[in-house]
Amino acid sequence: MSKPLLLIDTDPGVDDALAIMMAHAHADVLGLSIAAGNVGLSHTVRNARTLVDLVEAQTPVFAGCPTPLVRLPEEDAAFVHGRDGLGDVGFPEPVTGVSDEHAAHAILRLTREHPGEVTLVALAPLTNVALALRLDPTLPQRVKRLVVMGGAVTGHGNTGHIPAEFNVGFDPEAAHIVFEGFPEFDLVDWELTLRHAFDEAEFDHWLATGDHRAAFFERVFRVARETNRKRERRGIIAADALAMAVAIDPAVIVRSERRHVGIELDGRLTRGATVVDWDNRLKLPARANVVLELDQARFGALVRKALGA
Repeated sequence: MSKPLLLIDTDPGVDDALAIMMAHAHADVLGLSIAAGNVGLSHTVRNARTLVDLVEAQTPVFAGCPTPLVRLPEEDAAFVHGRDGLGDVGFPEPVTGVSDEHAAHAILRLTREHPGEVTLVALAPLTNVALALRLDPTLPQRVKRLVVMGGAVTGHGNTGHIPAEFNVGFDPEAAHIVFEGFPEFDLVDWELTLRHAFDEAEFDHWLATGDHRAAFFERVFRVARETNRKRERRGIIAADALAMAVAIDPAVIVRSERRHVGIELDGRLTRGATVVDWDNRLKLPARANVVLELDQARFGALVRKALGA
């Protein structure tokens, strides 16, 4: 099987780090377009550069939007990822540089250079992708696949707004633009990641037997792991890695359903919710392929290789 060609929009982020390691272990990576999200843009750009150094690649890094499209965010995820987004380990200044080209422009250029070949993997709030789509509405015609990590399809979110998942809740307007602008996409939601958490003992074995990438991830993951334990979340939760598995190997999907998914933009308690029309009551296009079950062993194999285990 030939390697997929990936363009990754991301906000690194600890789970983004694992996903980026997976991408470089299993695919060809055109670039990393960077958004604010888990932490501020200066941190996410630096973290992307650190990760490119880690995997010893030449992947270009493109800085994107420092804020959501419309409203300033009410929260970030520093309490999960550390103030710097990589567990506050304190890594040295990366060698990899950052491009002068804006992330949205890079998304458009790279898809024009590789029409019909690129899987766009959206691991961050969808600000950069939405901006690219507004600049050029023909973008979806050139994208082979869009895989989105976002949403909570039955309302069990992970933000201060009860039903909202972080990526969509950070920039709901951007999510609305992308969900309405792409004729089809794979949706890997927060609830799926909870159902497909790794056993802690098994994951610790991978970390202990892996190479320098495993050692890196063990260091940056400590803050997130402790936060999840305090919140009584069981197992090793790897949201962006799950989406990356879908992007790398579509055969990892065991069960999915095509549905219309809308974004709530105005609700006092529900802003940022992903509203799934499970029963086709609205008679709107079913653009989202909502992933409901994955092959856990296949997912684990992809992660193990990325850790060198």
